[in-house]
Amino acid sequence: MEVKNIGIFAKNFSVNQDRLFFWISRLEAISFLMLLGVAMPLKYIWMWPLGVEVVGMLHGVLFLAYEALAFTLRKAKGWTTMQWLIISVCALLPFGPFYVEKKYLS
Repeated sequence: MEVKNIGIFAKNFSVNQDRLFFWISRLEAISFLMLLGVAMPLKYIWMWPLGVEVVGMLHGVLFLAYEALAFTLRKAKGWTTMQWLIISVCALLPFGPFYVEKKYLS
């Protein structure tokens, strides 16, 4: 086993985590907007709660993945504690992950 291969693997793994966080962030934001804009009206206006159950579960899984990846990437990306808190809180706002994508992932 060569040390060079481990370094290349770690570098590629970091790049893959960045890309994974980018897509999880984007999907989390879209699922939140779908939950608020589509599933909630279906439940409360047309009395069809299945949309909230399905989209809500998907959003919950994506939210947890977003937070776990943000926590994992904080050292690799060099985020300060305040930046990491902002990134974490942005997941609670409807368009927050798009802000994170623009400000911290570019």
